[in-house]
Amino acid sequence: MITTADTMELQERVRELKKLKNAVVLAHNYQVPELQDVADFVGDSLGLSFKAKETDADVILFCGVHFMAETAKIVNPSKTVVLPDLEAGCSLADSCDAGALAKWKEAHPDVYIVAYINCTAAVKALVDIICTSGNAVKVVNSIPPDKKILFVPDQNLGQWVMAQTGRQMILWPGACSTHVLFTHKAIFRLRQEHPEAEIVAHPECLPAVRMMADEVCSTEKMVGYCRNSPAPEFIIVTEAGMLHRLQKEVPGKAFIAGPTDSCHCNECSFMKRNTLEKAVAALENLSPEITLDEEVRKRALVPIERMLALGK
Repeated sequence: MITTADTMELQERVRELKKLKNAVVLAHNYQVPELQDVADFVGDSLGLSFKAKETDADVILFCGVHFMAETAKIVNPSKTVVLPDLEAGCSLADSCDAGALAKWKEAHPDVYIVAYINCTAAVKALVDIICTSGNAVKVVNSIPPDKKILFVPDQNLGQWVMAQTGRQMILWPGACSTHVLFTHKAIFRLRQEHPEAEIVAHPECLPAVRMMADEVCSTEKMVGYCRNSPAPEFIIVTEAGMLHRLQKEVPGKAFIAGPTDSCHCNECSFMKRNTLEKAVAALENLSPEITLDEEVRKRALVPIERMLALGK
């Protein structure tokens, strides 16, 4: 059992190593609080990768999952990128195999492929454009109406985008194993206990859950929504790590973790593989390091840049 004193000592060691290695520490919103508290930046995967690009750091410690560290390497090729635990994977990214997608693309050469950022570098290298949960609607609306679209890998986000845009798309049969555990029954029961609370849900949730929400949005947009809403209380229907950031950045309001049928909150076992001890070891040893084939990295960067160009 790690004590508070142990935690503080490990966090101080991370700070020492940041200076020693000229490193920047990134933590995704779903990481454990003690990692979020020692990070230079906390946020979503793509935003964090570009935050790192703005720094003069030589090393990126990405406290997140594997595809996120790959994304950091795609946009920061000259920096050393390390992940606390190489086994911190992602069920959603795993649901779209690059080999299977390559075969599908070969059989359907005229279909425009949109990939949610939550996919591997090898998948990114095969697609036409990347999107995030925050800009997916904008990205799909930018595609000429005569184009057929394949949306990978998250079918739930894809369904939500179809509803927002009115655009028909072919949906890859992938999903986040954490977000699909939220159920209408569990959220309805909690709302009865907190009738004044607003429900804020991530679009990776199932349609029956999204239909109950007062707001469906990305993790980054959750912060602004909760800050600006007059509601005093919110049921947050995404991975439970998000509550720590909300409590820090939106003080004075109450946040309740969205439950599943079997648990009062919902945590991603992959995200929680990262610990302070592993973060210290990663900085000390600059390992495990994320490396990418340069040709794959360059091809994966193209659809990201295509997405970024829409914002200009």
